Amino acid sequence: MRVPAHLAKVVSLAASGAPASLLIVSQAFSQSPEPAAREVPARNLAIPTTVSPQMQRIVNGPLRTNWDLLPKTGEEWKALADAGAAATMKNLPAWREHLHVKVEPAVMDGVKVFWVTPEVVAPENRERLLVHVHGGCYVFSPGEAATAEAILMAGFGHIKVLSVDYRMPPEAYFPAALDDAITVWKAVLKTNDPKRMGFIGTSAGGALTLEMALRAKALDLPLPGAIASGTPMSDVTKTGDTFHTNEMVDNVLVSTSGFCDAAAAFYAHGHDLADPLLSPVNGDMHGFPPTILTSGTRDLLLSNTVRVHRKLRNAGVEAFLQVFEAQAHAEYLRDDTAPETKEAFEEISGFFDKHLAK
Repeated sequence: MRVPAHLAKVVSLAASGAPASLLIVSQAFSQSPEPAAREVPARNLAIPTTVSPQMQRIVNGPLRTNWDLLPKTGEEWKALADAGAAATMKNLPAWREHLHVKVEPAVMDGVKVFWVTPEVVAPENRERLLVHVHGGCYVFSPGEAATAEAILMAGFGHIKVLSVDYRMPPEAYFPAALDDAITVWKAVLKTNDPKRMGFIGTSAGGALTLEMALRAKALDLPLPGAIASGTPMSDVTKTGDTFHTNEMVDNVLVSTSGFCDAAAAFYAHGHDLADPLLSPVNGDMHGFPPTILTSGTRDLLLSNTVRVHRKLRNAGVEAFLQVFEAQAHAEYLRDDTAPETKEAFEEISGFFDKHLAK
C-alpha cells in the first residue's frame, strides 16, 4: 500500500519507536497548511516581579512620548535631539558624583571627544582604554549628553573611557559617525597598545562598534582586544523576529514605524540600508575580537542582538550574550542606582578584564 506523502514521516517515526508525543506533533505539522502570519490576541503585560523596584518603574513606564513623531528636516531632527540632550544633561551631574567620575572635553585629530575618568582607576586598568561610541539612532545625544554610558562604564568598571562625539545630521550624514570613530581609533593607536583597548557602545553605538571593526579590518588597522556591543542596531532594514513580537511592548523604541528607524534612514541619506557599514550583521565577522552583547527580553532589538551573537559564533569568534529580564531597549542605561545597571556593567567590565592585555 502506498503511504500518502504527508504521513510518510509519521510512519517512519513510528517504525523507529519514537515517543507518542513526537508522533502527535509530527502528524500535526505534517497536516498543517503553509506558514502564514500568526494573529496574536491583545493582552495586558503584568508588572514583572522578577526585577528590582527601580527596574519595575522603568519597564512598566508608558510608551516613550512622541515615539511616532517623525521630523521631516534636519533642523527638526536637531531640535528634537537638543531637547532630548537637555533632559539627559539634568541627570549627569548626579551620576558623575555618585560614580566618582570626571568628564573633560577635548579634540582629537579634529574630532570632538570627552575623556571620562574614574576617581580610582583599577590597577589592572592603568594601561587600558575603552573607546566609546554613543547611541541615539545616529541623530540623538549630541555633545556631553553622549557621555552617559561612558560614565557608567568608567564608574562601575574603574577604567578610563574616551567618548567620541561624532558628527550627526544635519551637520553630516553617513558615513560621518564611522569616519569620526575611526579617526579617533587611529589617533589612540599612536600611543596605546590595541590589545589593551576595547570598543564599547549601545544601540547605534552598539552597531558602530561592529562597523568600526569591519572598517578597521578593511583598512588593515589593528583591532581592539575586545568589544562590548549593547543591543546593536545591527540591521536597519527592519529584519528580525522581535521587531514584530516586541512591537508596542518595548516602551523605548516602540515600533519600527517610530522615530529610531526613521532617524537611521535619515542618517543613511539614501545609502543602501543593507550595507554592512549600516547593517553590520551583513558583514564578515571572521577575525573579530571577543565580543559581549547585551539586550533584554522586551527589547525591539533583541533579534538584532541575537543574530549578531550567532553570526560571531558561526565565524569562530568568542561571543557572550547577556539578556536581562523584562528590559526594553537599553534600559540598563536608565538608572545608575538600579542593581541591574551595576550587574550589566560589572559583567562587561569582567569581560574586558578577561580579554584585554594586562
